[in-house]
Amino acid sequence: MEAIAIDGPAGAGKTSVARGVAERLGWRCLDTGAMYRALALAALERKMDLARPPDEAELARLAAAVRIEFAPPDRVLLDGRDVTAAIRAPEVTRAIRPIADSPAVRERMRERQRELAAGGRVVVEGRDIGTFVLPRARWKFFLEAAPEERVRRRAAELAAPGRALDAAAPAALAEELARRDAEDERRTIAPLYPAADAVRLDTTGLTLEETIDAIVKRVRP
Repeated sequence: MEAIAIDGPAGAGKTSVARGVAERLGWRCLDTGAMYRALALAALERKMDLARPPDEAELARLAAAVRIEFAPPDRVLLDGRDVTAAIRAPEVTRAIRPIADSPAVRERMRERQRELAAGGRVVVEGRDIGTFVLPRARWKFFLEAAPEERVRRRAAELAAPGRALDAAAPAALAEELARRDAEDERRTIAPLYPAADAVRLDTTGLTLEETIDAIVKRVRP
């Protein structure tokens, strides 16, 4: 399948790199993390109790009922409504874990992501693309970065535009990223790990453009 799968942990730069690669190649870009965020937003809007272990049947019905789409340049639509900004709210971030860990949701999302990737010439980023969603993707990359670099990037992302972070924020971010890594790696369905045939790329000392160049050169030598 003519697709590029880009996986890796939070803070490794997947989203920015995927968008840059897609723009450079003139391909489509699919941000699968935004899909889970949109579903988490839908759950919150329906007053689902995500503080307790959610009901799998209820989550399956929700995943089947909502319509998640993408519109140029980088907009995310939930049932036709633009939720690009709303899905980045802190309460949505806190609600993602039970959504992302649900086997029913993962199965439904895999189906939808494969539908969106059909036709090829697409860059797909996430945590389980090369192993679970598109195991036959022609090119697979697994982005990595040193913990302190991932914290720096996430802090910069949260501070923009023009917001100063608390002095204790870096330590809290480091703890959050370590926790998310552990949860992603231990997930029973589609855990986070590099595909056997993926190119592992440490982006710690690379700029965004250098990382994009490294991937594009492998796709178009």
